[in-house]
Amino acid sequence: MNGTPDLFPDVETDAPHWPEIRTWLQAHPHFLLDDRTLLEEIGLKPHGRNVVEFGRAALTRLEAAAEREADARKRIEAVARANFAAQTQTHVAALDLLEARNPSDLARRLDAVAQGRFGLAGAAIAVEKPGGVPFGWRSLEAGGVDGLLGDHGLTWLGPHFDGLDLFSAPDAEVKSIALIRMTPHFPGADATSRPALCAFASAEADGFTPEMGCELVAFIARVVERTAERWPILN
Repeated sequence: MNGTPDLFPDVETDAPHWPEIRTWLQAHPHFLLDDRTLLEEIGLKPHGRNVVEFGRAALTRLEAAAEREADARKRIEAVARANFAAQTQTHVAALDLLEARNPSDLARRLDAVAQGRFGLAGAAIAVEKPGGVPFGWRSLEAGGVDGLLGDHGLTWLGPHFDGLDLFSAPDAEVKSIALIRMTPHFPGADATSRPALCAFASAEADGFTPEMGCELVAFIARVVERTAERWPILN
């Protein structure tokens, strides 16, 4: 209707063109206004000689827009509810971890929290040697944290890879992981900081992805790090 040369391209070449029809209708508007049946068929409602109500067509557009807005609002509300539930579970998990009685209990509680509150395959604490490694923790060779996260990397989220050997769950069940760097400062006569990891395992391939935010697991890792600093690590 904005310059299309032929209204009926498959008809004879002498068929009427839209510009001609438009000009004719402008010169004879009463032919269209008086044809109430045609107006109703194209979604227009006539009111008198020179008034045409676009109610049906306009209402259809408004209903479609309202439906899109309702769908968008439902998605936003669902995301908000999921975020609120995750934050609540994270705060409760933090309280569970703070009640740990020793390093071994801390590792046990972390694994239980990951499975029971977040539906993960498990979680673990790993610390580099040399030095003692508490029962229930995993040991890494010197430089192991940098080898996994890079020299200045703080987190890594993505697919599970062979040879990690951090979780109690079988490797075949772990599809994606989150690794968070920690540097707990253990008390004692030879007090020192040691590179460590807080690791989470998911049985779903999209459980942890590089595009995902890691604020909640990083918060849990910080709680683990600060709680672990209560006790000296014995050789």
